[in-house]
Amino acid sequence: AACACPHSASLGPLELTRKILRDKQNKKNSGQPIPVFPSWVYERPALIGDFLIGTSLSTDTTVPIGTLPLASQESMIVEDLLYVLIGVDGRYITAQALVGRQNRAFSLDPNLDLSIKELVTRILPVAASYSAVTRFIEEKSSFEYGQVNHALAAAMRTLIKEYMILITQLEHLQRQGLLSLQKLWFYIQPTMRTLEILASLATSVDKGECMGGSTLSLLHDKTFNYTGDSQAQELCLYLTKAASVPYFEILEKWIYRGIINDPYSEFMVEEHELQKEKIQEDYNDKYWDQRYTVVQQQIPSFLQKMADKILSTGKYLNVVRECGRDVTCPVAKEVIYTLKERAYVEQIEKAYNYASKVLLDFLMEEKELVAHLRSIKHYFLMDQGDFFVHFMDLTEEELKKPVDDIITTRLEALLELALRMSTANTDPFKDDLKIDLMPHDLITQLLRVLAIETKQEKAIISAEPTELTLSGLEAFSFDYIVKWPLSLIINRKALTRYQMLFRHMFYCKHVERQLCNVWISNKTAKQFSLHSAKWFAGAFTLRQRMLNFVQNIQYYMMFEVMEPTWHILEKNLKLASNIDDVLSHHTSFLDNCLKDCMLTNPELLKIFSKLMSVCVMFTNCMQRFTQSMKLDSEMERLTLEHGTMLGPPTEEERAEEAAKKKLTNKLLAEHADSLHLTSGFEATINKFDSNFSTHLLDLLDKLSVYSTNDCEHSMLNIIYRFSSGNAHYS
Repeated sequence: AACACPHSASLGPLELTRKILRDKQNKKNSGQPIPVFPSWVYERPALIGDFLIGTSLSTDTTVPIGTLPLASQESMIVEDLLYVLIGVDGRYITAQALVGRQNRAFSLDPNLDLSIKELVTRILPVAASYSAVTRFIEEKSSFEYGQVNHALAAAMRTLIKEYMILITQLEHLQRQGLLSLQKLWFYIQPTMRTLEILASLATSVDKGECMGGSTLSLLHDKTFNYTGDSQAQELCLYLTKAASVPYFEILEKWIYRGIINDPYSEFMVEEHELQKEKIQEDYNDKYWDQRYTVVQQQIPSFLQKMADKILSTGKYLNVVRECGRDVTCPVAKEVIYTLKERAYVEQIEKAYNYASKVLLDFLMEEKELVAHLRSIKHYFLMDQGDFFVHFMDLTEEELKKPVDDIITTRLEALLELALRMSTANTDPFKDDLKIDLMPHDLITQLLRVLAIETKQEKAIISAEPTELTLSGLEAFSFDYIVKWPLSLIINRKALTRYQMLFRHMFYCKHVERQLCNVWISNKTAKQFSLHSAKWFAGAFTLRQRMLNFVQNIQYYMMFEVMEPTWHILEKNLKLASNIDDVLSHHTSFLDNCLKDCMLTNPELLKIFSKLMSVCVMFTNCMQRFTQSMKLDSEMERLTLEHGTMLGPPTEEERAEEAAKKKLTNKLLAEHADSLHLTSGFEATINKFDSNFSTHLLDLLDKLSVYSTNDCEHSMLNIIYRFSSGNAHYS
């Protein structure tokens, strides 16, 4: 046959559909483009097996059928029908051109006898069904439509071959003169129902643009709907079983080995390319959440209930495979389509249980998850007491500097020294602890983390860091190096919450140290003549109240929130049956710690922040005053020593003394309020006392309201602690 004209530049609907599918699949599998049929497959319509519009059976002049006797008309029409039933126009029966995806219609010679025409119109739906099915088979055999449609088309082709055998047998009878129109109608009736169902399925798949799982859903629903019609159900069952084979091969590889081999994007689980280690830079655990996702339209309806378990099963095995270990499920068994869903449930449950155990054992035993969590608890939740004493002593001066002036390597060196000097030296994971100087203060970080799961995420994350210059203390936090696959559990979001708890407690510890330093300074101040002043006694009392408050808050957070919650976590981890349970328990642990430490309630946080600010401002004020007292005392001592013990000072000593006095006076002038305006300083202390009491009572009132309304009974412990143990707070 001569070659058809070159392919037109403008694409028809089918060509456009194939191109869209091909581009989509090639984009997903860029390294392995899907194959395509040569263009002549589509350019030669005779290869399709359907009617060729505009051609005729022969060039012979057609005898007007109305002029023939009835028997001759019947004979001619039977011959025509045998052609039409295999997609070839007859002399008196011709196919009409298709409009879109409508069913095939036929034109009959108007002069045909009415009795014959009546019988012919009953038989022609078989030809229309055959036309729809053969077009479907040819179209869906293209690579772009996926393996499930290929398998369905192949199963239909097998049935069409049997249909062709029937037509061949009928033709044999016709040539022997033994096939009347009535007999043809009788023989074709059983096939009529089969082709009608095939055509209906083909039309439904076409209209729904079904591929993969969606094709199987359609077939399953049709099969189920034919309950009561055993022959129709058996036919649909045959087609669904055949079409499901390639899908189940993908499913088996996924649930038994954790591998996806889905070149045509037909499977219910879709793989996205993500780098494992990028988790270090993200707040969310994107790898676990987004590496593999469920594609709803590709879930066969008979697997809908098991979709989450199928996703998890493959993910669990895939994690172990990513770590270089080959896994093959020992209970692997071929999945075969059946109307009894229980069969799938049992197979998937077994695969899921195996995958859960493999990954859980891998993380718990080989990767020592609990030991890593315990190590993080030591540092971030501050239960390694001697380490923090050493660390804060070593870094105190460095952390007072503005964050831009701090040399990170120096802090790292001091951290290393503190680790080596303390009991933390025995921790096998201590080298994973790192320094992190954050770009925001604690409150900003809290808002960022709390906003992660809300609509405010973009607005918060894009917000500029605080314009105020942060001190090292305000910016300081620990960070922890987490390697794959532990980063599934100790993900960036979890680490950020650990950091938030740490910064909160670290600042409380800093305030406690400052208040203790005031006490040490005050011991010296007692030697001064001012120790009898009322305001000085008031300052001592206020400092003790502040210290009691900070220590009680720390005790509450560490021993009434974190320790009990940690023990619950350890207990739950021992009982966990899969990695999702572990993830859930760990997240719950962090959420409970944040909530009970008042870090998820902006109102409580604001009041607590004010209390801490009052304490810090008070310590700064007292330190300045004590320093002034020391300078004044030192001046008197020097003058006394020179004037009495060594006799009258010499001229040289007088000049030196004058210079010292000038310098001292300059320093004292900066603290004039402290030195000379005793009443003013007393008012300042009273103001601190008033502010502290006001904020503390406000905090206790709010805690009482929240603990009652939200049934947060753990917060009542703070109220009891301040009310019973420290009566002067109430």
